[in-house]
Amino acid sequence: MRSIWRTLDRGLARDIGLVCLADTLVGVSYGAITVSSGFPLWAPMVLSLLVFAGASQFMFVGIVASGGNPLAAVAAGLLVNARHVPFGFAVGDVFGRGRLARAVGSHLMIDESVAFALAQRDADRRRAAYWACGIGLFACWNVGVVVGAFAGTAIHDTDAFGLDAAFPAVLLALVLPSLRERAFRLPVLIGVVVALASAPLLPAGLPVLLAMVGVVAGAAAKEPKAAC
Repeated sequence: MRSIWRTLDRGLARDIGLVCLADTLVGVSYGAITVSSGFPLWAPMVLSLLVFAGASQFMFVGIVASGGNPLAAVAAGLLVNARHVPFGFAVGDVFGRGRLARAVGSHLMIDESVAFALAQRDADRRRAAYWACGIGLFACWNVGVVVGAFAGTAIHDTDAFGLDAAFPAVLLALVLPSLRERAFRLPVLIGVVVALASAPLLPAGLPVLLAMVGVVAGAAAKEPKAAC
């Protein structure tokens, strides 16, 4: 584990630190929203430890708080996290070979850790970025959730603080640097158009999955070049 921290340069460590700080605020928001919505104090903490997937956690709380069936909320969360299947194929090499390492690595597999790993060219840097980001975010997220959960017992209008906007802002910041490369622009553009067009028509979570057609389109666009 010590070699991971030695592999990180100052710039990469700074970027990971900033994302951890932003996700701490998102964790505060999640904890406060969950408790203020009527959930017990321990609920957001347990969910964050066992699930550790911000989008699914927000969706579960939103569906149940609005009167939805808890089983439907779980199913929606699993549907949103279906994107982790291709994530696993993309970054599975950074987990290691041991069963424990692969189990822990899988639990830390979120959008940010995958994005940082895929942005690295070197295998050692990919591994270091993934584990540093995953461990850092797991710690910061759960600290933020604890703070937010206790704050939620006193704050009733959580929307007034606007912390819920931090989560999509972090993901957008991770995607923007990739757009400098021409090969990534077409898949992203297709994914954005599909998600925006389907959002008013489909339940929450499905537009995100449909946006993955951009990845398929991007792969198809590369095949003719590879054949040449």
